[in-house]
Amino acid sequence: MDVVRKWGPTAAVNLVLGVLAVVPLWLTALFVLSLLSAGTESASGGAADDLVGRLRLLLPPWVVLIGLWIPANILVRRGTGASKCRHWVVGSGLLLTPLPALAALMYLVEG
Repeated sequence: MDVVRKWGPTAAVNLVLGVLAVVPLWLTALFVLSLLSAGTESASGGAADDLVGRLRLLLPPWVVLIGLWIPANILVRRGTGASKCRHWVVGSGLLLTPLPALAALMYLVEG
């Protein structure tokens, strides 16, 4: 029970922020995939031509997420009693958990 009391707030904060992180993670995946396919598009225009526009779309969600994630984890780390490294590794893992979970759920639902 002591472990739940210590790590519960860390898990809750990072999983909730992980749901919010789906947006910037998904946008980043689309951005990287569009850059990889830029060589296959026509010479009249493509993903590489609008790089600045895509970065303008990509950066604000990351700024908001990081602006929420770092202070929230600084606040909840005090109660865990764990080292900084361990807390941030666990927090990062929990932050990334909802994206594959939601992707698997969508795969199961859509078939």
